[in-house]
Amino acid sequence: MCEIYAGQNPERYRPINRSVRIGGHSTSIQLEAAFWILIDEIAREQGYTTAQFLSKLYDEALEINGSISNFSSLLRTSCLIYADRRGGMVQTHVEAAE
Repeated sequence: MCEIYAGQNPERYRPINRSVRIGGHSTSIQLEAAFWILIDEIAREQGYTTAQFLSKLYDEALEINGSISNFSSLLRTSCLIYADRRGGMVQTHVEAAE
């Protein structure tokens, strides 16, 4: 039953740290490789670099919600929204995450 999940390439869930500047502060964000692939794709589609997209997303979420308790979780759920809007047909090649 869980073979499709359990049998996935371990590189997809390998944690990757990226340092970015958000709100004028340098920070490190750790996400699984598959999420970084999607975030890079979303940023490209929006016409931003990944760093620009992350900063813009943070600023807009802060403006809308007043605070952000867990930016990494916001990024993961943003990837789910993106995948859902694309009909779940998102291809993630792990090599692109680094």
